[in-house]
Amino acid sequence: MVEETDQLGGLSDTRFGSIPIEITISIGMARPPIKDLLALEQDSILSLDSALDDPVELYIGNKLIGRGQLEELEEGSGRLGVRITEVTAVGEV
Repeated sequence: MVEETDQLGGLSDTRFGSIPIEITISIGMARPPIKDLLALEQDSILSLDSALDDPVELYIGNKLIGRGQLEELEEGSGRLGVRITEVTAVGEV
């Protein structure tokens, strides 16, 4: 049996398209000293190394698959989404 491949070089979605996959969105990193980490409590604010308008990174496992911008899905809803601005080439993954 020959399996079809899509334009990205993967298996065709006719067979695997309905399988969910988890994508992790990375918004930044924090590097507090241990003494600050031990002092964290409810309502503490942990400073990140990124700004509100900085791009976020999308990962499947530990592989970077793209970048995007955080957006509110519906005004006033408080729900977030990611507008994809860059997709990593298959050869880079």
